[in-house]
Amino acid sequence: MADCCVRAWVTGKVQGVWFRRSTQQQALQHRLTGYAKNLPDGRVEVLLCGRPEDVKTVSEWLWKGPEGAQVTHVEFNVLDQCHAPDHFATY
Repeated sequence: MADCCVRAWVTGKVQGVWFRRSTQQQALQHRLTGYAKNLPDGRVEVLLCGRPEDVKTVSEWLWKGPEGAQVTHVEFNVLDQCHAPDHFATY
């Protein structure tokens, strides 16, 4: 099955709780590429690219996040055309 990319915006208490680093760890465990970055409005934007079943697993994890996070909403956008990065970065 072809790789896919999903962009997510995670809302809640998600900055200052190791959310980006924990997301990177989850992504690397599932062999995904992409990024996690803090946004000025307090959300975290995440790009996940890889095998659909792995993207789904990490996407579901975003609703929980690391200990200390309090996720209130996650908005997803499946990208039809996306140049998948070759690694996972945090910004």
